[in-house]
Amino acid sequence: MSQDIFKGINIRELLEKREEETLSSFATLSKKSKGRRYYEEESSVRTIFQKDRDKILNSLSFRLLKHKTQVFISTTGEIFRTRLTHTLEVAQVSRVICQGLGLNIDLAEAIALGHDLGHTPFGHTGEEVLNELSSKGFRHSEQSLRVVDFIENRGKGLNLTYEVRDGILKHSKGEASILDLYYKKGNIPEPETLEGEVVQYSDWIAYINHDIDDAFNMGLIKREDLPEGIEEVLGKNFHSRIETILRDIITNSYGEKRIRMSYKVLEAMERLREFLYDKVYVHPVITKREDKAKRILTTLFEYYSKNIDRILKKYPFFESEEEERIVVDYIAGLTDREAEEEYNLVNSEQ
Repeated sequence: MSQDIFKGINIRELLEKREEETLSSFATLSKKSKGRRYYEEESSVRTIFQKDRDKILNSLSFRLLKHKTQVFISTTGEIFRTRLTHTLEVAQVSRVICQGLGLNIDLAEAIALGHDLGHTPFGHTGEEVLNELSSKGFRHSEQSLRVVDFIENRGKGLNLTYEVRDGILKHSKGEASILDLYYKKGNIPEPETLEGEVVQYSDWIAYINHDIDDAFNMGLIKREDLPEGIEEVLGKNFHSRIETILRDIITNSYGEKRIRMSYKVLEAMERLREFLYDKVYVHPVITKREDKAKRILTTLFEYYSKNIDRILKKYPFFESEEEERIVVDYIAGLTDREAEEEYNLVNSEQ
């Protein structure tokens, strides 16, 4: 009897109808997606955004995030966050916010899981090095879009929906102030969907809190080092801070067209962000490792700029691209370990 319930029924259409009946009027409905760049037959059991999420989860670039640094270089496989665990935490925060606001969880999760696919080895240090070396600059958000549009699937890309691609491209705020993001100042990109905006906030909620947590675990800071009054506003540990922030966002954003927060929590989060840049990211333990990362990536960039054929033997689908673009794509796709191994090989040849 139970097997007959779905006989002749398109489960995707049932899910789309459920979205129409239950989600907020500000949510992005799967049925109203602007679609993909190229036609493909849609699933009979998954919505268009669920299919995108699964494409990203099954991609090589997603798996490689396990071996890419978040902040604390050369900690892959140890107790500190990697680019993969950061990505999962962003997805987790996004899900909670979307569930509380009645937004499309599948869309937000797909954006969150794909937002850092184009990140370099050695975290933001790697991004800074490629930005300096490349004549056209480098932004990991643009590279993430390039990964899903072209690099994945050996030059065919993942053919994701417009909304997911938009969220991936516009998630990054760089080192901009949270207050600038909130009050929409400067050149911070604005996603076209509220789910994309949720991922923007979830990204900094995740990294600020887990970088503080990792700095504690690494012994770089102590609780008494945190800015005065932070614990009174946000809480005394990682979990209480996350709980406070999520509750504040959901209660202030409910029924609104954009993400909102109380000024008290917003200001406390900005002070934590400034603390990270002023006290943690510049710590000698971190900068010493960053110097090594800069040396590795600079050497690889110079070497492969003269030996493009080495890259094309591995990735012939790059052949139609400009030479500098090939080098940037190749280096950005390396894991920390691969970059170190290739650096050692290059040095042994010279």
